[in-house]
This record gives sequence, structure tokens and C-alpha cells, in this order.
Amino acid sequence: MVGKLHERIRSMEAMSGSHPGPEADAGPDVAPGHRRIPRPGDYHVSVRYLYGDEHTNLFDSLVPVLMGFVVFFFVFLISGIALLHERTTGTLSRLLATAIRRWKIIDGYLAGYGLVAIVQTVVVVAYTMLVFRTQILGCVGTVVLLNLLIAATALTLGLLVSTFAATEFQMMQFIPLIVIPQIFFSGIVPLDAMPAWLHAVSRIMPLYWGAHAMGEVVSKGAGLTRIAPDLGALAGFVVVFLGLNLLAMRRYRRV
Repeated sequence: MVGKLHERIRSMEAMSGSHPGPEADAGPDVAPGHRRIPRPGDYHVSVRYLYGDEHTNLFDSLVPVLMGFVVFFFVFLISGIALLHERTTGTLSRLLATAIRRWKIIDGYLAGYGLVAIVQTVVVVAYTMLVFRTQILGCVGTVVLLNLLIAATALTLGLLVSTFAATEFQMMQFIPLIVIPQIFFSGIVPLDAMPAWLHAVSRIMPLYWGAHAMGEVVSKGAGLTRIAPDLGALAGFVVVFLGLNLLAMRRYRRV
């Protein structure tokens, strides 16, 4: 009888939570039957960077875009004004009056200004790495190759645009129409914040493909396979602009 009474008392204490259990060892400030409240010191947060490190800032993310833009802008400006000077001084007219084919004249300009573009590309990449201390996760050779394609696109586009300008001032006026809009599609302004129809417009901007590939290589360590669509798009722009240059050159042949 007494044994049954003790068992009944124990069962009632267990149901009411007054019987000491494993929770009683939770701490001196925790009431029996209650779980211990976690404290800030009980958790440890570890951070692992997928791209970059703790020193990466906004400027590091903009460097790939600015690198491609600087190469594109100056090559476009130099090539366009140089060919325009050749035309206004009569040098181009004298060349077209000879038996030299148009494609040979275009190749000559591309070879001459292409050397300048190569030197400029190497200087920009070296300055970015040595002065700005930009960490390039991908291959440096891929960065140089990509900048050369951007320079070739700007070179052929500058030669094409210069055929429609009569003076250096008119050539400068093409910059807000052709070069400046490409900045907004190069990644400085997120495309997700733009209307859907502008996404289609960005695809016809050479700097969009160049800046996208540059960001993939510099910030994410992408290889040639990953940026192959961007390289193909830039090469396509070069071919198209070359063909248009040959057609535009016809208007200046006198004989």
C-alpha cells in the first residue's frame, strides 16, 4: 500500500514538472522543467568568401568594368580622329585614287593603330595590377586577350564612325551617342533595375559583352570556356564593323 502511494506521488511530480530531471543541470538561473535560453557566446559565425576576401570593396568590383571602358574609349577616340585627319588632309583621297584595294587600306590602318592599341592594353592591365593592386583570380593572359578584343572592336568602330564625320568636332559629338550609353550597360548600373526592353538593347552594345567577360575572369576566375560566348560576340562585332568599313570607303573613291 505504501509502495503504491510513493509511485503515485512520483508520477504526479513528473507530470507537474517539479521532479528534477536532466533540465535541472541547465544552470543555476534556469528553473527546473524549462529549457536553457541560448546565449550569444554559445554560437560562432564563420564567414567563407566565394569571391574575393575581407579586403574586397566596391572599387574592386568596378575595376573590371573601368578597365574595359578605358581601353574601348581611348582606342575609339584615337582611331576615329586619326582616320578623319587622314581624310581631311587629302591623304586618304590620294590613296583611294591609286590601284590599292580598299581592304588593303583598311588593313594598313588596323595594323598601325592596332599596335598602339596593344601597347595601351598592356599599360592599362599592368597599371591595374601594380598600382591599384587589383587581385585577378583568372589568367592574366585571358585578361590581355579580352582587352585586345575590346580594343579591336573599338578600333573598327572608330574607323567606321569617322567616315560619317566631317570635322574633329563632329567626331567628338559621336562620343555621347555611341560610347557614353555603353557605360550604363557595362555593369556599373545593375541591369536588373532596368526595364525588360533595355535588356535587349544591351545585347547590341560591345562593351556589355566585354565588361561581363572581364568581370567573370577578374572577379570569379573564369576560363576561356566560360567566356566563350562573350568572346564570340566581340569577334562578331569586329567582323561586322570591318565589312561596314569596306562599304563606307566606297563613298570616298573618286576613280
